[in-house]
Amino acid sequence: MSSAGFFALGLARARGGPVALLCTSGTAAANFLPAVAEADLARVPLLLLTADRPHELRGNGAPQTIDQVGIYGPRARWACDLPEPTEGLLPYLRAAVARALAAAAGPHAGPAHLNLPFREPLVPDRDRLAEIFAETQPAPRVTDHRRAAGAHTVERLAAELAAAERGLIIIGPHDDPALAQSAARLAQALGWPLLADPLSQARRGPHVGELTIGAYDAFLRDERFAARHAPDLVLRLGAMPTAKPLLQYLTRHPQARQIIVDGGAGWREPTSLAAEHIFADEVYLCDRVAGQIRADDRPRSGWAEAWAAAERASQAAIAAHLAAREDISEPGVFAELSRLLPAGATLFAANSMPVRDLDTFLPPGEAPLRIMGNRGANGIDGLTSTALGLAAGGLGPVVFVSGDLSLYHDSNGLLAARLHSLSLTIVLINNDGGGIFSFLPQASEQDVFEPLFGTPHGLDFRPLAELYGATYSHAASWPEFRAAVGAGVARRGLHIVEVRTERAQNVADHRAIWPVVAEAITDIGVV
Repeated sequence: MSSAGFFALGLARARGGPVALLCTSGTAAANFLPAVAEADLARVPLLLLTADRPHELRGNGAPQTIDQVGIYGPRARWACDLPEPTEGLLPYLRAAVARALAAAAGPHAGPAHLNLPFREPLVPDRDRLAEIFAETQPAPRVTDHRRAAGAHTVERLAAELAAAERGLIIIGPHDDPALAQSAARLAQALGWPLLADPLSQARRGPHVGELTIGAYDAFLRDERFAARHAPDLVLRLGAMPTAKPLLQYLTRHPQARQIIVDGGAGWREPTSLAAEHIFADEVYLCDRVAGQIRADDRPRSGWAEAWAAAERASQAAIAAHLAAREDISEPGVFAELSRLLPAGATLFAANSMPVRDLDTFLPPGEAPLRIMGNRGANGIDGLTSTALGLAAGGLGPVVFVSGDLSLYHDSNGLLAARLHSLSLTIVLINNDGGGIFSFLPQASEQDVFEPLFGTPHGLDFRPLAELYGATYSHAASWPEFRAAVGAGVARRGLHIVEVRTERAQNVADHRAIWPVVAEAITDIGVV
């Protein structure tokens, strides 16, 4: 059931609308909870339909009965425990479904829950169902307009942004490509750097320009650059970006005025430093503000040029460093994929190291590419199922980059590919455990690190591929990697391309890059 929940989540993200989840009573409903938590935080519309025992059997020790009323707690945008089906209830049921769908798909999108109790017999009356579906009375229509910022807010914000000398636009995870385009237009109008998280849809596409910054995770690690280039105003869109160096950069400059724009009227501000929250449609606001900015109003300080120069130097240094490595490395995977994937493809990154390497090593580019990840709750639950849900949504060829623990954790989700004839290419980075922990202070606890954090498993993934009818390739070199991924993207079906690495070497590979970037930005004089 957990895999079904995440499959629905991926399908909802691909289609941009609610997807229904149906289950029996008892712990089946509880197994939806990880997907519900992700949908809540990532604002993905889901409609949960949980069958339940009738009211008279609840709390009496009846089998397959738990307390399902409010089981998803505050994560549900709206929840209703419906009465048992009786004649005359159909108008209320139509209204309840319409209300649940409206709550799920509203500006603050997320899960909605209808709990459905039934008495025996549990076999449907097919004739009565046919009569119900033949009735022409439509369900209530719900029209929900997004919050549009008023003229005064637009004018005030435009004036404030135009007056700032050292401004930044930061766009975090967001599924709407329209926001990426609007943010890029605003950045261009202001002459500000646009720091684009890869999951924002702003890092790849025809809107990408010289002000689109993708290497900030690398060059903001340089203390000199981070200290010298202090912003006076930061406009933030979308969720908080993945990169920890960016979060540290913001917290080290608390004097900078931060303005958060959130069309879902939520609170996504972990720094606690924001001076203002504007609850308004982000696309509308960016477009209206950009329309009021005149080139003559912008201060000339060399601020944007310094960020653009750091971006060019960092990307060139990273590319040259990776190109010099003949053997396969984890940092090189996303750099290779940036060149391999066709325009219009979808790239889905697992949590832990893959999404961080995506952030650091996938450069901006004009070729359109949908880039997605489950960054609501940031867990490893259901990632394979989410990727297959994206594939079912028709987002072009889908490539899923996964760690070994993430793939193993949701390996039963692979059945969906076989059941629904789905096409997915999985790039499996197998370092035999939890690679991210090797970068953390726990790595010094050598006597307990492997069993508690490294968690090696020694699994062979080839039989897993055979079990689900997937083609399997072990890529031991970059030519083999390119050939296997290219073949997977070009053909239908399920494909697993395994890359084997070592965790200790991976730490060394990453740490060798930061001095190279620091030297590159030193040479161009921006630190």
